[in-house]
Amino acid sequence: MADETGGEKTEEATPKRIEDAKKEGNVPKSVDMAGFIALCAATLGFAALFGFIVSGLTAFFRYCLSYSGRELNMSLLSGAGLTSVLETLKLALPLAILVAIFGAIGYVAQFGFIFSLKPLQPDFKKLDPIKGFKNLFSKQKFLDGFKITAKVCIAMLVAAKFLWDYTAELPHIQTLPLGAQIEWLAQKALYVALIMLSVFFVFAIVDLCTVRYFHFKRLRMSKQEVRDEFKNIEGNPEIRARIRRIQIQMSRQRMMSDIPSAEVVVTNPTHFAVALRYQKDKDRSPVVVAKGADLIAIRIKEIAREHNIPIREDPPLARELYKLVDIGEAIPEKLYAAVAEVLAFAYRLKGKTL
Repeated sequence: MADETGGEKTEEATPKRIEDAKKEGNVPKSVDMAGFIALCAATLGFAALFGFIVSGLTAFFRYCLSYSGRELNMSLLSGAGLTSVLETLKLALPLAILVAIFGAIGYVAQFGFIFSLKPLQPDFKKLDPIKGFKNLFSKQKFLDGFKITAKVCIAMLVAAKFLWDYTAELPHIQTLPLGAQIEWLAQKALYVALIMLSVFFVFAIVDLCTVRYFHFKRLRMSKQEVRDEFKNIEGNPEIRARIRRIQIQMSRQRMMSDIPSAEVVVTNPTHFAVALRYQKDKDRSPVVVAKGADLIAIRIKEIAREHNIPIREDPPLARELYKLVDIGEAIPEKLYAAVAEVLAFAYRLKGKTL
């Protein structure tokens, strides 16, 4: 598959692209998985409420029989109609609420809670009859139709097989009392329901895997899209370079402001300059407070002269300090002797002792 710029969509979707799609309500929704969870809730709810439903139906049947032989009028019919509606709601509403709740849980469990109004916004492109006709005979529509047909056929064959086996028991069941017949029917119905739930569970797993596969396939990106997204996240390279230059400039200014605290500046006459600080009550060993090469080295020496800081030419030591020690770090032990000699030189000039 190629994008508009001709790049092949070979890269997996980035977390940002997946999150952006999620904000727009574009998530991998498996209808079969949500339906399976709702069906499980309906089966368990029906089993738990079976006694309540049977007693309610029995009472309603007796209520209907109470009208036998009575003269019907509008008042009587309206009362019977209202009672019928209320009794139906009383019996069906608990199960309906349970199924609705678990159906919603089935969706939320797949991709989390999402609130987006974008799917509700009008899209006039969908009114294009040519595009709609193409979508009607698209590969995706054919696949969806095949899946629905296959699931219905498999479910009907499985249910028919078990129902056919039960017909062999009917001659015996007819001889039993009504209560025993209802109990037999409830047991068989529950058994068939469990079998069908197993079938629907397989359908749900297959549908979930298929939906997720095609969803993430649609979100795949070309290499150029990945680069563009990285640019947008990290910022334009020119802006990053400018920020880096500002950071270096600020760091250099802080470094220059620390030079007056140095005891001595070690130089390689023309290339390197390293300012060393050693305060007995603060530093366990000498610390590099500033370093630089070429023009920066010249500026370090100028500041040192302005503050009467001794400058010692020692090319090997200057090169080692510049290469091995970062600003703000203490010198390594192997340079202690050489640095001690330089500090002694600076202290002699200042009339101090090391």
